Amino acid sequence: MVDRSVVQVGDPVLRRRAGEVPADRITSEEVARLIERMWDTLEAVPGVGLAAPQIGEPWRVVVVHDLPEFLEAFSDLQLVERERGSIEPYVLINPTLTAVGHETRTHFEGCLSVDGYTAAVERFHEVDVEFTDPAGQPRHRRVRGWHARILQHEVDHLDGLLYVDRMNTLTLCSVASYRDLAELTTHEAISRLTGSAQD
Repeated sequence: MVDRSVVQVGDPVLRRRAGEVPADRITSEEVARLIERMWDTLEAVPGVGLAAPQIGEPWRVVVVHDLPEFLEAFSDLQLVERERGSIEPYVLINPTLTAVGHETRTHFEGCLSVDGYTAAVERFHEVDVEFTDPAGQPRHRRVRGWHARILQHEVDHLDGLLYVDRMNTLTLCSVASYRDLAELTTHEAISRLTGSAQD
């Protein structure tokens, strides 16, 4: 039976920098099996992104998608605020991120490896990402909004970082508690949780 579990915070693999996949192994059966297992796990959980360390594998590999059915849980206003739309599935091997400009956005994030919690995290609004695809071809994308947030979150995993290292600590709450705030804008939810007005 295939193991589709996600490693949870406290496991040392989540705090170590993942290793580069050697160029001569990118198209190997070993890496193909790893990617297949990552997709299987992401489908089972489910989620929008997964980094190899989250299944206990210390390699710089990420899978990403944002399926149309995931978006159905959000209002049009929330989708616009988050700049969130569907993302076709793709794989990033040895990704490198570069911020485009200095503009940031703050929104709530969760993590499959920090099960049951969410918090507000400030991220760059737009990023460039260079990576190799599973066929061994170099790729480049410039993305913004929620797509950029997903990539920053997942690449953090490759560097041994979790969203809790970047969060506004006053906003940390259980997913159950956040459900009561889910209809609010991020601005309003932060204000409610911190008991303060946000400019």
